[in-house]
Amino acid sequence: MSVDGYIDDMTAERLKLSNPADLDRVDAVRATCDAILVGANTVRRDNPSLLIKSAARRSERAARGLPEDLAKVTLTSGGDLDPESRFFSTGTEPKLVYTTSESAVALAGRLGEAATVIDTGETVHLPSMLSDLTFRGIRRLMVEGGGSVHTRFLTEGLVDEIHLAVAPFFVGDPSAPRFVHPGVFPQSPARPMRLVETTRIGDVALLRYTIGNHRG
Repeated sequence: MSVDGYIDDMTAERLKLSNPADLDRVDAVRATCDAILVGANTVRRDNPSLLIKSAARRSERAARGLPEDLAKVTLTSGGDLDPESRFFSTGTEPKLVYTTSESAVALAGRLGEAATVIDTGETVHLPSMLSDLTFRGIRRLMVEGGGSVHTRFLTEGLVDEIHLAVAPFFVGDPSAPRFVHPGVFPQSPARPMRLVETTRIGDVALLRYTIGNHRG
């Protein structure tokens, strides 16, 4: 995020918040995970592929008997997703879409064989989604955003660790998307996160927090 907490600006071009070294670090973290999750807005706006980019890391995973790619996960209430987007069209592992009963049938028809659509009932219930992912063999999930997804996972107490990379500039546009939205967060002065790492990556500052019921 920017120093003032934004993860994008309002221009048509995606705002670059990370430098090459930090992007490589993110790739290394991806390589330790089983699946990666972004919200439907991120799929539509950023069109990410969410692949492990390093050939060496892909080969290392294969040598350990792991798939070279991660399973991809998204959640949506409205079901407005394009099967031709890179989320669905790249990578060999499953693409899982969690949606409401109201949208499930139409979305499954639209996506076809590009993804597995999971009906979560009246709302997309995150604990049920995580239980289903566990049933599918997912043990370590990387959540990459955007702000609505970050807010839900954090306010519902479903996050173990945060990797927060702070870019050396301000955005200053109140209409731009932020790291989190307003909410009631269990991470508070009474229940602070624990800062376990600070790393300088060029001009980017990496802050790594673990979350638990403790005082700093």
